[in-house]
Amino acid sequence: MTTIQSTIQLRKPPPAGCEDVLNAGALDFLAALARRFEPRRRELLERRRLRQAELDAGSLPDFLPETKDVRDRAWTVAPIPPDLRDRRVEITGPVDRKMIINGLNSGANVFMADFEDANAPSWENNVVGQRNLRDAVAGTISYLSPEGKRYALAPTTATLVVRPRGWHLVEKHVDVDGAPISASLFDFGLAFYHNAAALIAKGSGPYFYLPKLESHLEARAWNDVFIFAQEALGIPRGTIRATVLIETILAAFETDEILWELRDHSSGLNCGRWDYIFSYIKKLRRRPERVLPDRARVTMEQTFLKSYAELVIRTCHRRGIHALGGMAAQIPIKRDPALNTQALEKVRQDKLREVRQGHDGTWVAHPALVSVAREVFDAHMPGANQIERQRDDVRVTAQDLLATPSGAITIEGLRTNLDVAVRYLAAWLGGLGCVPINDLMEDAATAEISRAQVWQWQRHGARLQDGRYVNAALIQQTLSEVMASLPERVGAEAAGAEQFSLAARILADLTTGAEFAEFLTTVAYDYLD
Repeated sequence: MTTIQSTIQLRKPPPAGCEDVLNAGALDFLAALARRFEPRRRELLERRRLRQAELDAGSLPDFLPETKDVRDRAWTVAPIPPDLRDRRVEITGPVDRKMIINGLNSGANVFMADFEDANAPSWENNVVGQRNLRDAVAGTISYLSPEGKRYALAPTTATLVVRPRGWHLVEKHVDVDGAPISASLFDFGLAFYHNAAALIAKGSGPYFYLPKLESHLEARAWNDVFIFAQEALGIPRGTIRATVLIETILAAFETDEILWELRDHSSGLNCGRWDYIFSYIKKLRRRPERVLPDRARVTMEQTFLKSYAELVIRTCHRRGIHALGGMAAQIPIKRDPALNTQALEKVRQDKLREVRQGHDGTWVAHPALVSVAREVFDAHMPGANQIERQRDDVRVTAQDLLATPSGAITIEGLRTNLDVAVRYLAAWLGGLGCVPINDLMEDAATAEISRAQVWQWQRHGARLQDGRYVNAALIQQTLSEVMASLPERVGAEAAGAEQFSLAARILADLTTGAEFAEFLTTVAYDYLD
């Protein structure tokens, strides 16, 4: 163990070349954040536990009566910074060097550098990722591929936004006063400490995406973190801007309240639809009437997802800020031009739906999709955004947000869920946080849906279309078949191939256990270096 100070300890030394990422000033700043906010973080996590117990006992989410005044009053968030006014196309990706360069050069308006769902949070990935961010902000980042191809920043790049990990995670390699530091504070703190001043000097600012929030009280905690951090570094209040991902069913009932808490630091809300589906399963897991059909049938046309998207748009536009659409997970299919055309058409239709609903921008997972999304938004959104479109026609009830979609549960759906989850988990254990599987870019959110659905189906004895019931024996049998076919289907060189057996053991426990594990990543984190 490397001791930097008596109150903050690194359980592993910094990766080679990253010593200055964890210099004394940065560690002092992290320690100050941890001491100030760790008790608050634990209180918020206890509130989550108590709320889940209420849901398990039979209560259902609803709009909060105690914050009705916030929802009813007229108010707006702070004015939008110039480089965040037009966010029509955003690309996301992990914080490795090549991806940061490609994301910033992609032609998108915004690149989200992701320490969360697209990143396997090994010590190496996290700290090297912070170095890569700093080099990108300085304009000095470059990369030479094993094949000899050189990557460097273009003269014009996307606006940089950083997504730290969620409140529920810790960074196990750093202790403050004898306890692991919050992963949120670690990721945010280093990104802010090293880059805020340089970003401001360039005419931009320290911009963030906030994941996995479940209440406005969690947004309030982030707002207090921002105030504390800005004061500590002598930066004016309101310089930080944060977009909140509405990706939990509970947060959907508090969209106004979340914007209100962050009103001096807000840059809007995003429909994180994959995690939202996962949250629906997780929060309502004890209710047999809330069982979802195959993942492929849970589309944005379903009432609960359509209602949530329209609520986010109406809320944001009332408050003078952006509502961002969801991820297009498709990737180019080079082996088959006909399939590639079909995939691009799916992206086009998805983005057309979003812009017509009133979204001010959207997400893509691959640089090749930037032009597809841009073409749709350019055709239907001539201005920088469409915040002026108020969507006063939208009236969303609690019943709309909770409406369970209908549809079949099939053996193909079960097999696909197990295949995606085991392959993603293996790659994650091997250090990769986003992985192409079946022509889609899968990340932790889609893996969470996959394993959560299987657990939900076996918990409630769901019946397949062929008449069989989903139980532990069928899950084990199907998983064994998936594993037996992997070598032929994906080959020995597939991402995480050496971790397939461990991933299968973890997945079997997650899908057949008596209790639902809150997050796949917290279980698997024990196996990461």
